[in-house]
Amino acid sequence: MADRDHDFDFEPAPGLPAPLPKGETILWQGQPDRKALAREAYKANWVLGYMMVLVLWKGLAAWSDGLPPLAVALPYLVLALAAWGIVQGLAALQARASIYTITTERVILRIGAALPITFTIPFRRIGSAALTVDAQGTGTIALDLTGDVQMSALILWPHLRPGFVKKTQAALRCIPEATAVGRLLSDAAQTSLATPEISLALAAE
Repeated sequence: MADRDHDFDFEPAPGLPAPLPKGETILWQGQPDRKALAREAYKANWVLGYMMVLVLWKGLAAWSDGLPPLAVALPYLVLALAAWGIVQGLAALQARASIYTITTERVILRIGAALPITFTIPFRRIGSAALTVDAQGTGTIALDLTGDVQMSALILWPHLRPGFVKKTQAALRCIPEATAVGRLLSDAAQTSLATPEISLALAAE
């Protein structure tokens, strides 16, 4: 867990909008992995790849016209590295500002680098949780809510399940040791609910 950000000194505890009720305890807290978030949510590798193709194209075009390829392509190379750096910086800010919490009763997402907002999701409102994990063990746990609850994709992004536009699913995005966290969530929900309703689907990416 990262050191507490002084921008959130109003919190009674990191990631919590208010003190937990008596009897409720924190089971786990974590944050998105910066590198994974940049890669998966901000598509940093795609951005860099696209820009490098542009650099190569400009260099080849200059060479075919009898111009010095390096001199022509250099500004585009600088632009490519700058774009990649901006994407990495945005991912770092988002990861640093976000705290995911699992308690004995609910999931709490404190998200937002510029405009912090906290979502509290009781276990009883979660119909299912879908887990995807990459080869490094970093993964995403997406929460499918029951009923007609609709969460704003614009407010949630990038803390949501990719590809689910019609019904947005909040997600603990790009977290380390995602499989262990998914099992902890499933066990906590089954312990909390009189009739367990959460199932955990594990799918390797």
